[in-house]
Amino acid sequence: MHTDFLIIGAGIIGISIAREVKTRNPDARVMVLEKESDLGMHASGRNSGVLHAGFYYSADSLKARFSRDGNRALTAYCLDNGLPINQCGKLVVAKNESEDRTLDELKHRGDVNGVELNMISAEEAREIEPRVKTFRRALFSPTTASVDPMAVMRSFAEKTRSLGVSIECGVSYRGRGPGDTVHTTKGKISAAYVINAAGLYADKIAKDYGFATGYSILPFKGLYLYSNEKPGSAGGIRTNIYPVPDLKHPFLGVHFTVAVDGKVKIGPTAIPALWREQYDGLSGFTATELLEIGVRQMSLLLHNQFEFAALALEEFRKYSRRHMVAQASLLADGVKPVDYAKWGRPGIRAQLVDLEKKKLEMDFVLQGDDKSYHVLNAVSPAFTCSIPFSKHVCDQIDNLLRKAGGQQ
Repeated sequence: MHTDFLIIGAGIIGISIAREVKTRNPDARVMVLEKESDLGMHASGRNSGVLHAGFYYSADSLKARFSRDGNRALTAYCLDNGLPINQCGKLVVAKNESEDRTLDELKHRGDVNGVELNMISAEEAREIEPRVKTFRRALFSPTTASVDPMAVMRSFAEKTRSLGVSIECGVSYRGRGPGDTVHTTKGKISAAYVINAAGLYADKIAKDYGFATGYSILPFKGLYLYSNEKPGSAGGIRTNIYPVPDLKHPFLGVHFTVAVDGKVKIGPTAIPALWREQYDGLSGFTATELLEIGVRQMSLLLHNQFEFAALALEEFRKYSRRHMVAQASLLADGVKPVDYAKWGRPGIRAQLVDLEKKKLEMDFVLQGDDKSYHVLNAVSPAFTCSIPFSKHVCDQIDNLLRKAGGQQ
């Protein structure tokens, strides 16, 4: 079997890249491999569904640019295609003087990045969300919205298939062969160009092609608690409420998310996972991964790189429903454990670690040449970023192929 472009991984990023590749190369054969029996089984189908606006990230980052543009593009896509969207906005609140000063930094980042963002008083914040709690001021992001991730995934996949792209579910990558050969569970594939968008296993596949030599994926489990309140009920939370984040880490802290159907949840956790697909019980367990990741985590604990020990301790405490609710109660009035009784479907964040610098990568990381390209750190807000992200990846691939062909 031969294909011109082989994309490994049919998450939102893989599907978006496939669609963009085919749009640019209509005569090319494009194939996507997905190891699961259906789409959206991992991060793309398990994420919060929030369309982020793009003000958390430094202005020189890919995340900042792609979040801003992706928010606009995906909002327009959902409206144009009749997909459900809840344009409820987001409040970012502060607990004290120090966090209040960080609001200024977030506002500055938003202004530099061209994101609509309003600094408002505590009184104005309560007009938007009567139950919100904040110290003096808050930031309001009117363009933050919520969508149904699986509805978006299905729509993207349908449009991608309609272009003539082959999306093969139940087919796993098994290794790089000689020349342009790729080994899979359904036999060998000859691929002129390979694009690796494999999420939790992107680093392992990249190493087969000589990339990601200084990196490794460190998985973190995300869990949400769901509110018992009926959507739209009197006194219910009606907009997303987030705390001021610790800008040294890529996690956003426990917050309120209002889903596309109005249901409210609190979370997520960022609990260090012991293997890459540790969703429930022993699902996805492999002894090799347990050993590999266990050794990595032990090293981080012993040397306390990026304050990993304190981070891990705080995140493991969130397995306690009472503790999770206590964290959320700092953001809004009337938050009680009895109202948050059901844990949601867990997700795993495929967080990339720089092994030499001993730090979590804050931005997207991309590597490639004229034979393959590797998406190594497509973590949140990658779902929001998917449309401009795929265009950027294809721009990079086009440049690499032009240079290899001797063109200027």
